This record gives sequence, structure tokens and C-alpha cells, in this order.
Amino acid sequence: MAAKNPFKPTAGARPPLLIGRDDMRQDFAESIENGPGAPGLLSIFTGPRGIGKTVMLGEIEDEAIEHGWIVISETATAGLVDRIGSAVRAAAEELGDGPAGRRITGVTLGILRVDTQLPAVREVHWRRQITELLEKLSEQDTGLLISIDEIHAVDRTKLSEIAAVVQHLIRESLPIGLVLAGLPKSVEDLLNEGVSTFLRRAEKYDLHRTSIDEVAEAFRDTFSESGVSISDEHLRQLAEATGGYPFLIQLVGYHVWSQARKSGAVVTDEALAAGVQKARRRMGATVLQSAYSALSDVDQSYLLAMAEDDGPSSTTAIAERLGVNAVYGGQYRLRLLAAGVIETTSRGYVDFAVPTFREFLRDTPAYGLRLQHPKH
Repeated sequence: MAAKNPFKPTAGARPPLLIGRDDMRQDFAESIENGPGAPGLLSIFTGPRGIGKTVMLGEIEDEAIEHGWIVISETATAGLVDRIGSAVRAAAEELGDGPAGRRITGVTLGILRVDTQLPAVREVHWRRQITELLEKLSEQDTGLLISIDEIHAVDRTKLSEIAAVVQHLIRESLPIGLVLAGLPKSVEDLLNEGVSTFLRRAEKYDLHRTSIDEVAEAFRDTFSESGVSISDEHLRQLAEATGGYPFLIQLVGYHVWSQARKSGAVVTDEALAAGVQKARRRMGATVLQSAYSALSDVDQSYLLAMAEDDGPSSTTAIAERLGVNAVYGGQYRLRLLAAGVIETTSRGYVDFAVPTFREFLRDTPAYGLRLQHPKH
């Protein structure tokens, strides 16, 4: 049987290698063992699009399930609180009165999508129901984890409601965990706006790009274990092509491995070049095009102006290129930071948060038009 490609370049998919992230899962495991109120049981993961936030939530969920916890896995869309309430009721029904000493082996309930209209006293009912559930779980030496992705899109009042209930449960020393994930600037704004003082005490993990050395070492092991030969020089080139960006690690690895299998299970110059090119094209057609198209025309113009630089861009220079004052240019910058498209590198400088975005923009017709008509 032919070897299967060991890489998984699909957004949110669980990759076979989590480079430099094992300590985060271990922190959560230790918190479960230390019991209610342990710091890791209240965590927030932030980082730009494609950096692996959803994957990390999945890792935390797996760790909870391995410890016998129930997991409610959700995304911050309309009806979030109703769905959590429905999942709590489903968990209570699943647990039932069961025999003493019964231990849950893990039930993932986040796929439930029950369309319900709860009465005005919904919060009271939800709080009582989850309290009763956790009291039963505590007796059985287990607990409940609520995982919520993309909290940058959540209704502030709903997040406050969830946080208030979880805070109450922690004060009661009940076995509850809450892990969240979202874009950096939006999460920062949520916390600074006072949506929940309680959430400011959460453990915060800012997911950064992985070092090129770590990527190269991971590639070495993965290619070797899957029967594909690769030289040290090609390993370095392969690692550098990813920029240390988790989604690109999977994407580049996938296409280069695939090309190598066609050339005798060896990574040649041709296989490397072809694989990297396919990966970048795929990156542009999925992650980058989607992120770019979702922006307003003026925000797109800011990115096009940034693409003229080979590295970090001066915000003052960008404003000048756009023909606007610094205050107006700052409004563009804040929106793009909140969208997770750019990041601050130093005072007065920004850069693309996602590798290959600059190259992607330079290949667009809009960039060519901008060079011809720099101020419009």
C-alpha cells in the first residue's frame, strides 16, 4: 500500500505535527489535575488567521476528553448561548443518574444545533442546569469544558453572560473549564471594553510563527518516517518557504511531499520548486483571497500600499502614499489589525501577519494599477 501524505493542509484540520505547542496542552492537563480554579482552565488563544488557534482548541478538547471530561465545542455565531444551554441539557441526559463511581469517557456535544426559544429567565435556568450537572460530574471526579472559537465575532452581551456564569461556577469550586480563541486586536478590544473583568484574568497564549529551525527539524522527522528522502539544504529551503506559519507548514509540506513521491521518493530541486509554487498558489486562492475580498476598498488600498515595501512598512509612509493624514491612515490600520491581516512590528511600523500576502498582492492587477496611479 502506498504511503499516505502525512500533511493535512485544510483550515482547522488536525495536523500530524504541532511544532512548539506541546507545552500549551501540557499546561491544560496540569490544570485539570490541579482541580477547579487552576489557571489553565480559563484560557484564551490569539493570533492571526491560519496560525493554528482552532487546532489548539482541538488539542485542548482532546486533552479534556482523555481526562474523562465532557466537551462542548462551539463557534461564536448567533444563538451561541442557546446552543450551550441545549448542550448542557443533553449532557445531563447523557449522564443521567448512573451508578455511583461512573466515569464519563468523554462526550463531544458541540455539534448539537438545537433551534430553541428560551423564556426571559433563560440565564437563571442555564446557570442552575449547569450547576447541577457540574455537581454530578464533581462527584464522579470529572468535569466540563466549554470551548468557543472566533470570539472576535461574538455579541458582547452573550460573552458577558457566559463569563458571568463560569465565574460563579469557579467560585463554587466546580470542575469547569472555558477556553476561547480569536484575533488578537479584537480580543484585546473585548477585554479592554470591560465586556468581562473576569476574563482579563484568563491565561493568554499569543500564538506566533514557529522558528525555522524547529520547522526544519519537524520536516526532517516527518519526511524520514514517511519514506521520502530530503537533503539538509532542501530541508532548510523547505522550512524557510513556510515562514514558520502553521497552515503553510502543512500546505508546503503536503505539496513538496506529493511532488517528491513522483520523483522516486526524493525531494529534488524540481520537486521542491514545484511543490512550493503549488502551495503558494493554493494559499493565495484560499486564505489570502478570502481575507482580501472581505475588506473594504479603502482597507485594500492600505494593503496595496504596504506591498510596495520589502519588509515592515512605516505607517507615516503609507499615509503619504495614500494621500491621507496620519489620523485617517490610523483608522485603516486599526481595522486591519482587528481583522488579523496586519500586525505591529515596532512603534510606527506594521507588516503582513500572514506570510506570502505581499507576494500575493504584487501579483494582482490592482497592484499594477496602483504603481501607475499611486494616489487614488
